[in-house]
Amino acid sequence: MLTRLSINNYAIIDELEIDFPGSLNVITGETGAGKSIIVGALGLILGDRADSTALVNKEKKCVVEGVFKADKKKAVLAFLKENELDADDELVLRREIGTNGKSRAFVNDTPVNLSQLQELSSLLVDLHQQFDTVEVGESGFQREVLDALAGHSTVMEEYQQVFQQWQLVKKECEELISQKQQFDKEADYNRFQFTELEEAGFKENELEEIDAELKLLNNSEGIKAALSKTYFELRESESPVVQQLKALLNQLNTYASYHPDLPALLQRLQSTQIELQDIADDVDRISNHINYDPEKIERLNERLSLGYKLQKKHGVSSTNELLDIQKKLATKLQSVLNIDNSIQQKEKEKDKLFADAILLAKKIAEGRKKQVKPLEDKVNKLLTQVGMPNAKLKVDINLVELNFFGVDIIDFLFNANLPAGEAGKSGQFQPVRKVASGGELSRLMLCIKSLVAQSVDLPTMIFDEIDTGISGEAARQVGIIMKELAAQRQVICITHQPQIAGKAAAHFFVYKEIVKPASPGGRDAVKTNIRRLSTEERITTIAKMLSGEKPTAAAMENAREMVMN
Repeated sequence: MLTRLSINNYAIIDELEIDFPGSLNVITGETGAGKSIIVGALGLILGDRADSTALVNKEKKCVVEGVFKADKKKAVLAFLKENELDADDELVLRREIGTNGKSRAFVNDTPVNLSQLQELSSLLVDLHQQFDTVEVGESGFQREVLDALAGHSTVMEEYQQVFQQWQLVKKECEELISQKQQFDKEADYNRFQFTELEEAGFKENELEEIDAELKLLNNSEGIKAALSKTYFELRESESPVVQQLKALLNQLNTYASYHPDLPALLQRLQSTQIELQDIADDVDRISNHINYDPEKIERLNERLSLGYKLQKKHGVSSTNELLDIQKKLATKLQSVLNIDNSIQQKEKEKDKLFADAILLAKKIAEGRKKQVKPLEDKVNKLLTQVGMPNAKLKVDINLVELNFFGVDIIDFLFNANLPAGEAGKSGQFQPVRKVASGGELSRLMLCIKSLVAQSVDLPTMIFDEIDTGISGEAARQVGIIMKELAAQRQVICITHQPQIAGKAAAHFFVYKEIVKPASPGGRDAVKTNIRRLSTEERITTIAKMLSGEKPTAAAMENAREMVMN
């Protein structure tokens, strides 16, 4: 509910504040007094684009602020939570246009962008203007009307959850099929690469070990010659080094007792002799195991060549990296075998969800169809009441592919001038958005929303000159419908009709006043202002609307009856 609207420096409004009660609020005033300016200012906090030309006084910014009671509406609370905005008892929507023409928007003093402001305000205010009431012609609104009348909220929520799950599984299934197609394309090549590596049969670090062994084999003759010469000098020459050390030990041993350092020296010489004997034995052993083997060299070279070729092919530099590639290829080949099972399981899951979605969608479609005839009858009856006796609404439902809203598409067809006796001729009807005028759309919207008001939690409804082209009894009926609509929610109506004004719980009057300049020599300024009328003021104002600036006694009596009743 909109509890307060404050406007500062907007067009010819200098400063204005309106406190709106609940129920039916009516705004009247002479043509050109500024009623549309108030609606334009209100549009700013509803997310309309800002126009810097609205700033008559270029020295200060324009500020429009609306205070709302959200009454803990779930949709509003969800929006505030999602956008990390404070969820207070009151919501303050503010729009500022700076002197430089730049616009800013705020919700509870937190800056928001225009799309956020539009989304939130749409949950709080439903604005109907004569020339932009296009919502009634939109398929989304038309579907929501039937769903509201059918009480589909729970089943619709269940259906949409199943539909979204079906869409998700369907996408996963498509991705698996695409993956399988890619696997199939690569399978032969992967199998060839895997077989090539498997047949090569490399072991860990094998190529590195072959490389080391080949270096030994290719130098085996030189190594064997050096080892043989070393062994010969140590053990087999005419004067072997080991024998020479032994002879030296024997000579020195005779004099060991004559010098205190000789025993230690003899000990060292003896250790050296023993070490050289061991070295000679190891040299001989190593030499016996080293043989030049051209066949083995050729065999190892072929193996190494194969390894290097595979390393180059796969862009790696070690045996273990080749083995990792072999493992990955094995995994891919196994995945080709496993993916068919995965696809089969996903297909079953998808088909089950689709069947569940179809059942729920058909249930929703049947509920919508049941509401078609009652809706047509009730709306057409109300259209007669509001001065459109030849206008008829027809609801057309057609089957479509399964979508987020079910399996049917709803279209409101309309004929504003259907001759008597031709109500059944469907060829006379066309989509509402194509044939209805602004005034017809406004009244049609009023009729429809008055029917769904008990089934859905509508926000504050604002009607701007919905009464264009009607008077007398039709205007009175519009007033009755509005009063009934306002029984459970706030309705604000800008009107020229006394029959509608007489139904108001609160009557506001818009007027122009001349404001004297603050400084000598300045020009008088015309400003728009508004005030809430007392009961007697209402009677006088409605009487003027009935009979002119100087109301007659009959007009006064008629106005009093309208207000008091």
